[in-house]
Amino acid sequence: MNTMEDKLSAFERLLNIMEDLRDKCPWDKEQTFESLRHLTIEETYELSEAVIDKDIDGIKQELGDIMLHLVFYAIIGSETNSFDIGDVLNYINEKLIYRHPHIFGDVEANDAETVKDNWEKIKLKEGRKSVLSGVPVSLPPLVKAYRIQEKARGVGFDWEKPNQVWDKVLEELNELKHEFDSDGNKEKMENELGDLFFALINYARFINVNPEDALEKTNRKFIRRFQYLESKAKEMGKSLHDMTLDEMDIFWEEAKKME
Repeated sequence: MNTMEDKLSAFERLLNIMEDLRDKCPWDKEQTFESLRHLTIEETYELSEAVIDKDIDGIKQELGDIMLHLVFYAIIGSETNSFDIGDVLNYINEKLIYRHPHIFGDVEANDAETVKDNWEKIKLKEGRKSVLSGVPVSLPPLVKAYRIQEKARGVGFDWEKPNQVWDKVLEELNELKHEFDSDGNKEKMENELGDLFFALINYARFINVNPEDALEKTNRKFIRRFQYLESKAKEMGKSLHDMTLDEMDIFWEEAKKME
């Protein structure tokens, strides 16, 4: 592993490289906060994929790409004397110290849950009007629901036991079924489906399963099985449109056994 001196030297090298690129590269010269935004989001998803795949080398590479973006934003900020990388680092240093009084102060916290509870209380002291104001509006809905529930839990608004949450899941499922069986009103069914998703995400949180990771793994599993089905159909010289569900189910079960 690298020494602290090596790490600082590597970071300084990145700063120098990015300064040169911003000054000399036609593409880098044109970039703005806004033009980098969608690229940063893309890099974050690529990091997420590497984590799910347990691809350690991929994680290292994607972290490097994200680090490049962080430095790039700081360079753009420095050009208008708004902030530079030193300001960014000093800000997060002070924030970490302030929000970890159990390490840098005299507050006691012997487990992760207490740390998270203290974190939310400190945020409110910083002037936030709501614990939910820290949840970005632009988060994907599934992630947002999970974060909303975590934030609410941090101030004590939560269920006590998993079975209570499961009862809520069943309640929402029955309400969705009731709306479908009655008049099938789309708006009402949409509301009930949203409630059901929210309850399922809550249950996932109680059983310590990240719902986004779980869903993404299921997405990938479905893709693997479906592509196996497509390949078998091609071997038979058939189109999926020409196969019956029973025929397709045979290959689907084969794909499941192969896993």
